Amino acid sequence: MAFSISRGIARTFGSLSALRFRASPVVTAHSFQASELSGRITGNNLPHAECFSFSTGGPAFLGFQRFSTTILTPDSNGGAFPSGLLSSKTVLTPERTIGIYEDLVVPVSNFHNEDHGFMVLAGDVFDVPIRKDIIHRVVRWQLAKRQQGTHSTKTISEVSGTGRKPWRQKGTGRARHGTLRGPQFRGGATMHGPKPRSHAFKVNKKVRRLGLKIALSARAAEGKLLVFEDLEVPTHKTKNIVNYVNQMENAKKFLLVDGGPINEKLKLATQNLHYVNVLPSIGLNVYSILQHDTLVMSRDAVNRIVERMHTPINR
Repeated sequence: MAFSISRGIARTFGSLSALRFRASPVVTAHSFQASELSGRITGNNLPHAECFSFSTGGPAFLGFQRFSTTILTPDSNGGAFPSGLLSSKTVLTPERTIGIYEDLVVPVSNFHNEDHGFMVLAGDVFDVPIRKDIIHRVVRWQLAKRQQGTHSTKTISEVSGTGRKPWRQKGTGRARHGTLRGPQFRGGATMHGPKPRSHAFKVNKKVRRLGLKIALSARAAEGKLLVFEDLEVPTHKTKNIVNYVNQMENAKKFLLVDGGPINEKLKLATQNLHYVNVLPSIGLNVYSILQHDTLVMSRDAVNRIVERMHTPINR
């Protein structure tokens, strides 16, 4: 079995005749067999200015000079590797796989951009698979349930007017009629018109709960879920919120979610901003999350939402 060194390094150093041993002279040369290699070349046993010949009975392959455990950068002046071999590109972290129920660790801040540590978001709430069909069902259910349904039209018995027959049945040459309150007359009744009713339809609790999890997971996957230690503002002035919003990039509408009742100062500071809305955690819903591109939740709100999602469903 032959031990090899990176071909790119070998091509860079060139042949023996090209090196001419001028950069740093070779002091000694050692020959290692395969059985000796594991015990000889470990840790700090690597010489810094020696030439090694690795062989298992076949032709020797020369590895040259300056084995080191230090980290090399393009600015290194040790001469061990040419800077052309070292990449200066930024290494990008691979994108996280979404929907594998993995716990997320997010930083915790506040309106003053102060560091308050980190918080772990439950994977079964903030990292569930994205399903648009569930979101569609829940949004339709919300919009239908909130519809007032107070529309009403008058039937023939409710329209104001006389019940007298307008003209005799026969002999006039006109169509026969028994009332002027019919739908074919101006000011008459409306047939089969809308009446006050509820537009709500049933959606299972599991589906509604799953829809909220999916909406939260989507915001977390987009990086649009921010966790604050609290939503306290120093005064009720609107500029406190405006100054923070101006620091955010690629954010147009904010939804602030607090754990308990909304602070009066926060309510006054946001009531004149059409792009900032405030909700308690009990009122957090799918449609409101989708209407705002950035979701800001307090630590207490996150804990209450997770507790709510983990509560068994009463049947």
